[in-house]
Amino acid sequence: MARRADIFSAAPLPLAPLDDAQRLACLRLIRSENVGPVTFRELVNHYGGATQALEALPELSRRGGRRSIRICTAERAAAELVAAARAGARIVFTIEPGYPPALASVEAPPPLLYVKGRAEHLARPMIAIVGSRNASAAGQALTRAIAERLGAQGFVVASGLARGIDSAAHGASIGTGTIAILAG
Repeated sequence: MARRADIFSAAPLPLAPLDDAQRLACLRLIRSENVGPVTFRELVNHYGGATQALEALPELSRRGGRRSIRICTAERAAAELVAAARAGARIVFTIEPGYPPALASVEAPPPLLYVKGRAEHLARPMIAIVGSRNASAAGQALTRAIAERLGAQGFVVASGLARGIDSAAHGASIGTGTIAILAG
C-alpha cells in the first residue's frame, strides 16, 4: 500500500520571489472556497501557478458537481496584504525563497506564513519547546536552561508565545534566536 506522502506531489521548491500579481493570486487561491494546503499545492503544481489555478477553479468546480465556487476577490486579498504591511508583517509562500525549508518538506505545509521580525531565523536549524501555560517555577527554570543551551549551540527556539513554558523558552533564547508560531 502506498504511503500517504507518496500520493501527493512534493511541495514546490522555492526558486524565485513572487511579484505582486503572483502574491495576490496565491493569496486569492488559498482564501478561496474548498482550497486547503494540499489542494493549493496540487493546483499550483498542476497549472504552473496560482493565476492559472484561479482561472481553472470554476471549471473544476463544475466538473466536481458544484454550480459555483466562491473565489476570493482581488480586493479582499489586497486588503489582507495591506493590513499585514500595516502591522509590519509580510507573507511568505511555500513557492518562494524565505519559506522555512524544513517546513516546506512536510506532507502538507501551510501555503503561507506571515513573517514579522528577523526572517533569516526561518532558515536556521530550529527546535520547538512547548509546554504548560500553568508551569511550575522549576519547570520554567529548566526550560530556560534548556533553551539557553540550545541557543548557544546554534538552534533557533520556536514556541507558541503562550505564558508558562513557551514564554520561558522565548525569553531564554531572545539573544540567540526565537520564533513565535501562531496558528491562524
